[in-house]
Amino acid sequence: MKKLDLDVLEMVVAVAEAGSFAQGAQAVHRSPSAVSMQIKALEEALGKQLFSRDTRNVTTTSEGKTLADYGRRMLAMREEAWASVVRPEVRGRVTIGVPDDYISSLLPQVLGKFAAAHPRVEVRVIGQPSSSLVPMLKDNSIDLACLTKVRGVTGEFIRFEPIIWAGSAKRKVWEERPLPLAVFAHGSTARDHAVRALQRENIKFRMSYESPSFLGLISMVDAGLAIAPLARCSIPEHLVQLSQKEGLPLLNDLEVVLARSAQSGRPPCDYLAEQILAEWGV
Repeated sequence: MKKLDLDVLEMVVAVAEAGSFAQGAQAVHRSPSAVSMQIKALEEALGKQLFSRDTRNVTTTSEGKTLADYGRRMLAMREEAWASVVRPEVRGRVTIGVPDDYISSLLPQVLGKFAAAHPRVEVRVIGQPSSSLVPMLKDNSIDLACLTKVRGVTGEFIRFEPIIWAGSAKRKVWEERPLPLAVFAHGSTARDHAVRALQRENIKFRMSYESPSFLGLISMVDAGLAIAPLARCSIPEHLVQLSQKEGLPLLNDLEVVLARSAQSGRPPCDYLAEQILAEWGV
């Protein structure tokens, strides 16, 4: 009788959600070659192709989507079963602050697993820029914050996240001078890195759009009206990731940290922090 290895199923789910073997491997803390080899062996055992591959893209087949759906449910049950025995009495509430761009790309998977493992814990999410989360930590308005490291905050290192120029295939607006930018409001580390890099390369630019809204920036970029310096994990697949080939400077990475308020020393906060460090860390 054939058996499905939950660890390999976790790889299938990770690749399906990331649309990339490299990013999927990062999510499960394995090398891309190891993930590719395990999934290939599973495809041979099943006699079905789970992913269509070419030089740039990975697409989930219908069989891959079906297996990934079962995998999510099976993995959630594994987490729930573990928690029901090891931590059956965990109750309470956790308030976590996260910038919008991290919320959309990194948080759903973490919270889904946490909810399955700790169904009695209520999680409240506050979406604010990193600079706005710092005072909320200090006055205990939030328990935890996953944020870009900024002045006035210390925290546990999670990962370095590359900043990538994002544009639209509809219009090569990155060839214009002055270069039109869509950026977050003042206080944004990605904005500061972008401005300094452009000034260093003597590239003239103009602020075409400024907003604290991540969706606002994406809308401007998607319309071909500007390019934006964004955390790589947050860039939608339909946008173009630009580099030095398009005449744009490299940008310094963001340092993502997990910070805690003075009142966060409670089991629900500790367990959510553990989940975040395990899922987001590289």
